Amino acid sequence: MIEGFTPWPPDVAARYRAAGLWEGRTIAAVVAASASARHDKLAVVDGEWKVTYAQLVALVDRLAARLKREGLVASDRVVMQLPNSLEFVVAYLALTRIGAIPVMALRAHRETEITHFVRASGATACMVPGVLQRFDHRAMAQAVAAQCPTLKAIFVLGEPLNGQRALQPLIDEPLAPQTVAAELAGLRVDPGEVATMLLSGGTTSLSKLIPRTHDDYVLNAKACAQAAGFDEHTVLLAVLPLGHNYNLASPGMLGAFYYGGTVVIAPAMDADTVFPLVERHRVTVIPAAVPLVTAWLESGVPARCDLSSLKVMQNGGARLAPELRQRVRERFGCVPQEVYGTAEGLINMTRLDDPDELLLESSGAPVCDADEIKVLDDEGRALPDGEAGELVARGPYTIRGYYGAPEKNREAFTPDGFYRMGDVVRKRGRYVWAEGRKSDLINRGGEKISCEEVENLIFKHPAVHHVALVAMPDPTFGEKACAFVATKPGMTLTFDELIAFLKQQRIASFKLPERLELVDKLPTSLVGKVLKRQLRESIVAKIASESGGAPRA
Repeated sequence: MIEGFTPWPPDVAARYRAAGLWEGRTIAAVVAASASARHDKLAVVDGEWKVTYAQLVALVDRLAARLKREGLVASDRVVMQLPNSLEFVVAYLALTRIGAIPVMALRAHRETEITHFVRASGATACMVPGVLQRFDHRAMAQAVAAQCPTLKAIFVLGEPLNGQRALQPLIDEPLAPQTVAAELAGLRVDPGEVATMLLSGGTTSLSKLIPRTHDDYVLNAKACAQAAGFDEHTVLLAVLPLGHNYNLASPGMLGAFYYGGTVVIAPAMDADTVFPLVERHRVTVIPAAVPLVTAWLESGVPARCDLSSLKVMQNGGARLAPELRQRVRERFGCVPQEVYGTAEGLINMTRLDDPDELLLESSGAPVCDADEIKVLDDEGRALPDGEAGELVARGPYTIRGYYGAPEKNREAFTPDGFYRMGDVVRKRGRYVWAEGRKSDLINRGGEKISCEEVENLIFKHPAVHHVALVAMPDPTFGEKACAFVATKPGMTLTFDELIAFLKQQRIASFKLPERLELVDKLPTSLVGKVLKRQLRESIVAKIASESGGAPRA
């Protein structure tokens, strides 16, 4: 087991194995099993590329053999920042095939975040696009490598720079089957080892690394897919980033592969792209999020497409209002399914046959009977059903600790191994109703923004004396970030100047404030703590009083 990983207690792990919850199979083995059962079945559709399960396994094994030749070995960490594509699927599975560990970065991440992921994980390699949407990921990777001595190899999906390696030829160029077999012969990956590192929501500063084992992540995908009614006829449309836990394994891509379904990769998220794909490929399920669902409901495109194949539209990241769930059912003729959980483990889902009281109102119930959940008050005492408190969880796919973060683990986990989710919920039986976050976090349509991280960057501006970042309401994204800034005497700051400054810090664009409020001073308590609730109330009132104003100062 890699250093820095917190295992389940031996007796607990033995119980999970004895119960069959941990199957003793790796992620790559699960895909190979589906290929063995239905080798001619379509596994992935990406534009004009249609890849069967047999072809997918062949591509995965070929890349795995070549990555092994490139020097990657079991337990090597590899930061993956590839866009949704067939190459993403093949690269992710190939890394798990040889026991290397993908660290799942997102396309929006920039030098600051990628450097942190490499340093925190000890990554020896990264996989990035070339130039994507006018941003040169290759140059960024070079800058990261200059700061991180562990980073030895950069694989580029596109034209590489000097010293970098093109990923496409490693996938595409033929390699004799006997050569592939020889490279992979004797390769045994322990299902109990770490398979993937996900990213925390970053409630404080930069994201923490979440180590998921093959055993627990296979269960995660299987249980979520079961709750969503997946089978070999499932056709999942991947619209959101595959690097997110939601679209990767909750149930996502791996859930579809577990049951022998098909993954169709959408090149864009707009209705003009999504709904013709539903008609063309007879899509059965779309994992979505509040901003997408809202935009699609307002579009006229779905009415012009045959959506008779669509059975489920899932929502994750932020709670979908009951009235919008009802509109999904009426407009798209499918079941709205809420997916509420965490990359650290616990996933709650409404069930497809739930009564409306649960289907339209609740945040769902745990997907596995072995999931243990409690609602605690501020003193750590369990609360009865109906009372609001913090949701905590432990179970066969909920981690027992962040990677290499003992201090954070003491804060994030109870002494008896329950993970503190930081969400305020009410519970009734096994079902929960999410009511918001305990911590200082902004949920922008499912993307989590750490107020502390952005505030620390704003503080670096020479004009800033004091700053507080708070959530403001938004009809599309649920929440957006508003920066309250008190400037130094004789100095001022405009919104455009602030954004230009933050862009120089090379952070993800979704973290940028979308409104600036200049104030003489920030309201504080007697002990000097900024009264953020007061700031939130003031911006809510100001937005309500504005008529047709832009969301910028």
